[in-house]
Amino acid sequence: MSASQKFAISPSAPGFVQLLLEHPGKTAAGIALAAGVAFAVSRVVSFLRIGGKVDRESPRHGGELVAETLKAHGVKFVFTLVGGHISPILVGCENLGIKVVDTRHEVTTVFAADAVARLSGVPGVAVVTAGPGLTNTVTAVKNAQMAESPLLLMGGAAATLLKGRGALQDIDQMALFKPICKYCATITRVQDIVPTLREALRIAQSGVPGPVFVEFPIDSLYPYSVVAREFLKGDKKKNLTARIVGWYLQHYVNKLFGGAWRNYDYSPLPVDIPRASARQLAQAATILRSAVKPAILLGSQSTLPPTKAEDLQAALLSLGIPCFLGGMSRGLLGKESAIQAKQRRKEALQEADVIILAGAICDFRLDYGRSFNRRAKIIAVNRNSDALTKNTDMFWKPTMAVKGDPGSFIVSLAAIVAGSYTCDPTWVELLRSRDVAKDADNKKKAAEPSADGKLNPLSVLSKFDEVLSDDSILVADGGDFVGTAAYIVRPRGPLRWLDPGAFGTLGVGGGFALGAKLVRPDADVWVIYGDGSLGYSVAEYDTFTRFGLPIISIVGNDAGWTQIAREQVPMFNTSVACALAYTDYHTVADGFGGKGFVVHTLEELGAAYAQAVRITREQKKPVLINVVIGKTNFREGSISV
Repeated sequence: MSASQKFAISPSAPGFVQLLLEHPGKTAAGIALAAGVAFAVSRVVSFLRIGGKVDRESPRHGGELVAETLKAHGVKFVFTLVGGHISPILVGCENLGIKVVDTRHEVTTVFAADAVARLSGVPGVAVVTAGPGLTNTVTAVKNAQMAESPLLLMGGAAATLLKGRGALQDIDQMALFKPICKYCATITRVQDIVPTLREALRIAQSGVPGPVFVEFPIDSLYPYSVVAREFLKGDKKKNLTARIVGWYLQHYVNKLFGGAWRNYDYSPLPVDIPRASARQLAQAATILRSAVKPAILLGSQSTLPPTKAEDLQAALLSLGIPCFLGGMSRGLLGKESAIQAKQRRKEALQEADVIILAGAICDFRLDYGRSFNRRAKIIAVNRNSDALTKNTDMFWKPTMAVKGDPGSFIVSLAAIVAGSYTCDPTWVELLRSRDVAKDADNKKKAAEPSADGKLNPLSVLSKFDEVLSDDSILVADGGDFVGTAAYIVRPRGPLRWLDPGAFGTLGVGGGFALGAKLVRPDADVWVIYGDGSLGYSVAEYDTFTRFGLPIISIVGNDAGWTQIAREQVPMFNTSVACALAYTDYHTVADGFGGKGFVVHTLEELGAAYAQAVRITREQKKPVLINVVIGKTNFREGSISV
């Protein structure tokens, strides 16, 4: 695409200039004189607002300022799908050593940025082109908002003067992202790029973390010479109309580039993180000391910076209170821990006398708070004040509602009660015994043949759990198969489990795995896919191959949308839209340059797991294991709405 096609410039101007353009045949001398005088006055005033010197000879471009800002904020990866609107950003990043990773779908760029943010503590960054490039990211941005992941999305846009005039890929992008982003801004001057990005990155990490969006009109990114050539090529005539339009466009370009190449402060701005007060911590300690059957429920928010996962883990072990781990907190206590409770959570919450919600929210995942013992004292800690009171008008009431960071709250609380509180060991043992009994039941269930003679998904996942290395990172992307995995597969440590979160989004697998492998290149990164969800991102095997990222996927292939069918078929006696085929997904991986295996028996399964690990470590190729599984009643009664 040529510069002219990208800019698609045609002279345009507001107010009296527009009058001249729209009525050239009716422009009487009086109108022209009045317009000229008005324009001259406005031109003098406007030039005073240019904001600094215009360096017409500089070859620099706005993409360089973007890259400098990202680098100063510790950004190592930028995810993209290339487009002419954003090329200067990608070039600027490449020149500064920021790795530019191009994917096969824009939604993957945001999912990958989300994973980077969760695992590294540095905001993830995605940059996509205007129009459809940005609309393709909306689902992932909303997912990041609900998962409270700090990330920066940058998007191209039509030149400011041409918005609403039919320019290529021109839509109201701000209207799309304002409802789902913490902060949205449009760049109208090059000198605004650095301060806008610094503020955006500060907001993304402050308070309740989340996505932010910055829109870059194409003329804010390209060099002065390119922009001036397109805007000022104009009409060679010397009539008054042409002169006024020319003056206006020259001023527009001058204002766009005025003061562009000044010395900037690129450093990060201070991040605002709410914390519990000393009084609140003392009150919580008093409540806890009276507890006989306490329980802690941790959500993803508990793993956010500034608290290190290792410090939070040590605090929980010091408290010795049974913990139910959800979202990103899964794996926080390792593969085995006497205080981690996994099974029969509802029963435990009905018995508990003190419940600490550390980043956990009373939404559908906690039955809206209906599971709590009505006499229990509940301490809710969350950065989001709305989360502290969600469904309190119906099902539950917090004894304490603390707007603060859950991770630092737990660490401080453990320090306060150290030596003055010990959890009743009989309560810990009771919950532990329930887990042991449930695990034994699951093993029996895994040994049963499936109803159709194919592999039992429980046995597939049990074998998978046996072969996981301690440094494995697990990405969950699916319905029924992933729901089963949540009971069977045990993350080995903190920040080693990635799932979409409260939005329940399918299609995160390719992007999450991409981000995870880049952040943790020495870890084994596994994606647990359902065969339905695999269809969203299997094309990213091309990305894995091109960037030498040896990721392993295990696909539970039962030829259907089984989680939906579990409800739909008994209720409506039809499987309409729930049926898929036993597709050869392994050949798709081969076609994209990876290695695929198909598995029908347990013997083949063990061999495939071993070969997958060897191939990824030695040959650095991505692997997909297509496991043909059958139906079981393990999750009978589970709901998907």
